[in-house]
Amino acid sequence: MLVILSGLPGVGKTTVARRVSGVVGGVHLRIDTIESAMVDSGIVAAAGGWDSAPDAGYRVAYGLAADLLRAGHIVIADSVNPLQITRRAWMDVATGARALPLNVEVVCRDVECHRGRVEARTSDLEGLIVPTWRQVQDREYEPWEAPVLRVDTASGTEKAADEIVAAIRARFTSDP
Repeated sequence: MLVILSGLPGVGKTTVARRVSGVVGGVHLRIDTIESAMVDSGIVAAAGGWDSAPDAGYRVAYGLAADLLRAGHIVIADSVNPLQITRRAWMDVATGARALPLNVEVVCRDVECHRGRVEARTSDLEGLIVPTWRQVQDREYEPWEAPVLRVDTASGTEKAADEIVAAIRARFTSDP
């Protein structure tokens, strides 16, 4: 199964992904980790910056996810995933690997809570610069066209993670 997490920075995607992967024995695949390593390696600078290769981190993640899915792992893909084109690409990965897809949008419906998280956030990855609240608000984020499970982290990430785990278990028991 490919669990495709989406959501604005600071809503709790990584915290949720870590919990879900621990409970279901899945692999947490985080775009921020990939992109941080790419910056650290010098490949982004050599390419002329992210403007020259804006989707490079996602493309690496798609390849890794496909390999992990073909090896039989549950993959929890953790990224902002703001555009229809990236959402379709994740679905193509699932289809190509013959995996069940589960689209999940992680939101924080309490705007002040979300803002507080963003403003208090520090990076846990070398070279990763976390966005400001203004950057989060100004970020392009297209509405969903496909069915999506929405989980709200306003009252904490544990309940949201439990909802995703329940959806994963339901998919495995309902699909042949």
